[in-house]
Amino acid sequence: MSADRRSNAANAQPAHANARPRALRRALQASRRLLGMGVLTAGLGTAALLTSGCGATSDSFVKADDFALGRVVIYRNGIAYYERRATPVDDKLTLTVPHDKVDDFLKSLVITHGRTGEPVPVSYPTQGASQGDQVDLVVSLPPGSRDELVLTYLTDAPAWKPTYRVQIDGDKVKVQGFAVVDNTSGEDWKQVQVGVGSSSALSFRYDLRSVVRVHRELLGGQQVFAQAPPTGSATYNQPATAVATVMQLDASTIEESIASADDELDVMPARAAMASVGGGASLAQAMPRPQVQKRKTAADTGIDQLAAKVAHSRDRVTIDAYAKAGEPAHKAAERAHQIRNRLVELGVAPARVAVVDKGVVAGHGGGAELKVEAPAPTEAANPTGSDQPVGESHFESHTAMTIPRNTSAMVSVLDQGTEGEVVYLYAPDGPRGDDRYAFRAMRFVNPTQSTLEAGPVTVYGTGRFIGEGLTESIPPEATALVPFAQDRQVVVERSEAPEEHITKLTRIIGGQLTAEVRHARITTLKVTHRGHEATKVFLRHRLPDGWKLGEAPKVHEVQGEARLFSIEMAPNTTREVKIEAHTPLVRTVDLRQASGVALLRNYLSSKPNQPEFEQQARAVLALHDRIAEAQARIATLEEQAETFRERSTELTEQLHVLGHTKGGATLKKHLEKKLAEMANRLQESTVALVDQQEARMLAHIQFQDAAAELTLGAIPAPVAAR
Repeated sequence: MSADRRSNAANAQPAHANARPRALRRALQASRRLLGMGVLTAGLGTAALLTSGCGATSDSFVKADDFALGRVVIYRNGIAYYERRATPVDDKLTLTVPHDKVDDFLKSLVITHGRTGEPVPVSYPTQGASQGDQVDLVVSLPPGSRDELVLTYLTDAPAWKPTYRVQIDGDKVKVQGFAVVDNTSGEDWKQVQVGVGSSSALSFRYDLRSVVRVHRELLGGQQVFAQAPPTGSATYNQPATAVATVMQLDASTIEESIASADDELDVMPARAAMASVGGGASLAQAMPRPQVQKRKTAADTGIDQLAAKVAHSRDRVTIDAYAKAGEPAHKAAERAHQIRNRLVELGVAPARVAVVDKGVVAGHGGGAELKVEAPAPTEAANPTGSDQPVGESHFESHTAMTIPRNTSAMVSVLDQGTEGEVVYLYAPDGPRGDDRYAFRAMRFVNPTQSTLEAGPVTVYGTGRFIGEGLTESIPPEATALVPFAQDRQVVVERSEAPEEHITKLTRIIGGQLTAEVRHARITTLKVTHRGHEATKVFLRHRLPDGWKLGEAPKVHEVQGEARLFSIEMAPNTTREVKIEAHTPLVRTVDLRQASGVALLRNYLSSKPNQPEFEQQARAVLALHDRIAEAQARIATLEEQAETFRERSTELTEQLHVLGHTKGGATLKKHLEKKLAEMANRLQESTVALVDQQEARMLAHIQFQDAAAELTLGAIPAPVAAR
């Protein structure tokens, strides 16, 4: 800025500062004009409103007094696009740029002749030559230039904020969108075309003003005039992800944790044992894990805590399996898979838990090491893992508008009818979700070719407010589903049960059975609509990475890791919906324990085409059935013996009382006869009990031996998943 201009500006300050009432009147008049154009302005504070025209703000904007500001477009990534125009009266124009904005300004500055579009040269002082907090950039023009100049550049600015209204009038739906724009530039925007936009464009700072000096080596004497240069190349560095070891477990600790989940065969309740031998029973029926009271170990507690931390994150868990010297090569991996199974059952996405078999490593006595790895920067920036395009949006006001410095404006960007309806949304797994009641939700289509940015949505009925919610970004012509109220008309009872079926039996060695299983979670939703009008209910179900849908209603829409299912509900009705999700697991169990027997029985129920193995396996299961039958008889005999003892004690007491009376000889003889009969029955029950205990012991030994001798032979083909 020239010295004359600075002097005039300084002299104008006192008179302007003393005209506060006049400035306030002008601000109020400007606000009325903006309201008439469909634009709302809001002061950032009373003091800011009163001083908006008083020159009290700091000079933080690009000053171009000879360039009239004609257009401003604010973006969501922290920048604004400015367009100015001027007709020069001499051969030079001066721009004043704050130090902290020089880099953005130089990086994006374009000055062209308005008539020809040819670029105009610009000169500016080097970093060492500038003074104060401002840098003067001089636009040099050819002598006698009279063309209009167009100046465009970028500078940092607050991101605009979206807010929406949805109007419901019977079957008609209208969407209104507003952009809240904050003018913190330090200058008044007078009669400016204001626009807002967003895109996937990247933005950064880059130093173009600093003087860069390069040291050059002095060479001489070599007469090399035609030496070819090496081939150029470009490299980039990918930021390393953070990996932290969170848990180390030795082999004995893991095996103790595994053993605590299984009931010993010789103490398994008889009725539970008999229930597990039913023909065609699934593994979930034979081995109902949720009903087993598992004994917690230190390893269990640590794994539970780890699962709670990473279940809803994008972190990866790696389980390094170490083998003990001299043990079979597969043992380490089996232990690690048991830990992986537990993490998956606790909600960690299967695709984010990996097992690495390290074998025998010096310094590791066998066990597992759990490591947590944070996601890569690109993945962390996209937490839903969605490959949906980001999209772009651009809206501009239809009329020029004035926004004084340090005020905000609410610019209308959308006012259009669209397709829409009021529905219900059951979303128990989302943020602030409800496990029992469905939300009323507004389902509407984005009618524009621009992406509607994430923001608040206020829903109005005919002349009344009915709720508000939040929406994520809505791509062009996509459908949004925004919950806005909860009237408890749609009630949902939710239950989950595990179910497993063997897909492949991989190994049986020394009574240890290893199998690949199809681990499924069956979610049952009992939906009751208590309203008096038919409605549509959307059921949101989370499906983490690594899980697949099995038997379920048709997927209506995919939302990141969630799936939306749609059902129609008549008034005062109830419907039951089942959603199956499954993932592969590897289980290793001892055939001599209840879980191993259940796994083997489940495999045989799938009718594998392996006659020789089936014959051996059914012989093992027949021995197990003999043990279960003997256990059931033992339980019955023990109950009978206890009944006989109680009856004998009762008869003995009655005879003792009769011994002190003179009469009752006939009754005494009858009771003595009964007592002798009870003694005989008790003796017979005791003998039978000993026989059954011996039979159980023999069957148990035979079973242990047969299970240890059982081998798989040729590995069968995988069983088709059911």
